[in-house]
Amino acid sequence: MDIIQVIGILLGIIVVIYGAMKGFSILIVAPIAAIIVIITNQLDFFTSLIGKEHSYMTGLTDFVINFFAVFLLGAILAKYIDKSGAAQSIAQKILEKTGTKNPFSVLVALLIITAILTYGGVSLFVVIFVLIPLAKPLFKQLNIAWNLVTIPIQLGLGTFTMTMLPATPSIQNVVPTAYLGTTLTAAPLLGIIGAVVAAAFGLWYMKFTLNKSIANGETFADFNVKESDEELKKEIPSFFLSIIPILLLIAIIIVGSILKVPNIIVIGLAAAVIVSAILFKKYIPSQKAVINEGASGSIMPVFFTSSAVAFGVIITFSPGFKYISDFILNIPGNPLISLSVASALFGGITGSASGALGIVMQAFGQSYLDMGLNPEVIHRVSAVASSVITLMPHNGAVLTFLALTGLTHQNGFKYQFIAVTGANLLALIAVLITAIIIY
Repeated sequence: MDIIQVIGILLGIIVVIYGAMKGFSILIVAPIAAIIVIITNQLDFFTSLIGKEHSYMTGLTDFVINFFAVFLLGAILAKYIDKSGAAQSIAQKILEKTGTKNPFSVLVALLIITAILTYGGVSLFVVIFVLIPLAKPLFKQLNIAWNLVTIPIQLGLGTFTMTMLPATPSIQNVVPTAYLGTTLTAAPLLGIIGAVVAAAFGLWYMKFTLNKSIANGETFADFNVKESDEELKKEIPSFFLSIIPILLLIAIIIVGSILKVPNIIVIGLAAAVIVSAILFKKYIPSQKAVINEGASGSIMPVFFTSSAVAFGVIITFSPGFKYISDFILNIPGNPLISLSVASALFGGITGSASGALGIVMQAFGQSYLDMGLNPEVIHRVSAVASSVITLMPHNGAVLTFLALTGLTHQNGFKYQFIAVTGANLLALIAVLITAIIIY
């Protein structure tokens, strides 16, 4: 019966991956996969599915309760930055400084713009919506392969601003704080080292791929790109005005983390939203519409992530998980290595770094604390590791990106996978080596 329990868990994981790749919502796939685990592990069906303790439903609701405010305020802030034209203003200023005559300069500019916006708490979906209309005419003018656009934007979305830089307001940096009692600036040296390594690899890979593409004679026309119907806003705030809410958010998080202020991410986001409402008032036709759209836009992301976490909760409470847990915890070497393996594996399984962290922190967080590991090191290592193989074909960011750019898995997945996975893996190795030596 033990082998059936483990097989049931593996089958549930396969269902999640396959279902997501086929385009089924995680809201549907996750409970189906959870039911497979429940049945094969002979758990009480309704208690495990909708019970008041240790169930799929409590796993989902606990995550929503802990992090809904972050998703809600973050989505509203992102909508203000988007609808006011602030994101467009920041993007145009960076492009003005880097220039648009050289292909590599344009790629670097896209990376910088994405990094600034995501480090400032702007949703990855907003960033993609803003940058694609800006990038298309530039790529057409320079006649460079359109699939290269995947590299700088995905590097900016899914590497150093997501899990490494101290004070980043990303949900991946927030989740460990709820389980470890850490702050958003946890292990800053490790984060900075990882960020430098990730950025260096990203720039090298971007240059290498661009040169290879040009040498192969690839052009913009090869991809039959549909011209964008979306017009850029004509009246937008100045760059200085546009960047104020982002700088305010980062400043509040850094100061609040130093002073160990509870829920500093919620305070920072709320302050940034209020300041945005004041500064961008003249650029937004309806404040009510922005707030309502932002609020509505926060629902799906939080439930997508919580559904993945809820599936993980069922796995962790099933008898068959003990064999998986023992395998992970008994991986030879420093405990940080097994922590990295667990975080990376669940990131790949769920296609969500934040979902993976919710699972790993709940299943293994206390075990690693009991081993005497520094909570800040656990926070940073697990965060970086969770994103190593997250950019899978079924990942939501990949599917959205391909849909908006008109690219396919065949012509648009390889570059972004190598860029993000390579950057995160090398950063993780650097972070692990440093952590093992120093801590």
